[in-house]
Amino acid sequence: MSSTIAGQKPVLFVLTSHGVKGETGETTGFYLGEVTHPLAVLHAAGIPVEFASIDGGEPPVDGLDLNDATNARYWNDEGFRSAIRDTPCLADVDPKRYSAILFAGGHGAMWDFPVSPAVNSVTRDIYEAGGIVAAVCHGPAALVNVTLSNGAHLVAGKNVAAFTDDEERAVKLDKVVPFLLASTLTTRGAHHHPAPDWTSKVVIDGRLVTGQNPQSATGVGEAVRNLLSA
Repeated sequence: MSSTIAGQKPVLFVLTSHGVKGETGETTGFYLGEVTHPLAVLHAAGIPVEFASIDGGEPPVDGLDLNDATNARYWNDEGFRSAIRDTPCLADVDPKRYSAILFAGGHGAMWDFPVSPAVNSVTRDIYEAGGIVAAVCHGPAALVNVTLSNGAHLVAGKNVAAFTDDEERAVKLDKVVPFLLASTLTTRGAHHHPAPDWTSKVVIDGRLVTGQNPQSATGVGEAVRNLLSA
């Protein structure tokens, strides 16, 4: 892990606090690789990262694949575990402290990100202050209801990637999630650019960075790094 760049404001990673897939009783949460892979990129570049979750405390985790070397490295790191064990509530963070906000996916995001007033206000404040807004996989669920000070949806007219309707059908959760993410972003005026299922797709539109699926997590981290380093 490289040293932190002096004066670089941190990137705020936001994790879902929602732990159940609808009425199924199946557990979910934030998808570990969608946190660790961008985190590894930013750490290597000396960019500091902090965490928050919708409800605060320890958010539920999904995708706990420790055969993934990056996941295993962070999951076995007490500093990382301590940070995610006691996250602040998103409503309590000061948006002015951050250079960027990154919404990790995991199916839980579909339930609590879109209805969180803090998601709306913190995202808007960071974006309108010239910061970066990023999201991967189901993380763009955070963006479906974010409006700017002028009342327009942040994603209106923007090019985006997100977990596709086809991918949702492939995992047989299209009837479980409260809405289909890609379709809903399109109804908000976004231009959604799908790639074939489970292939990496990262779309950068100005200071908005979005990725399609877990395979896109590293690329989202790289795009945020590059924008911050520019």
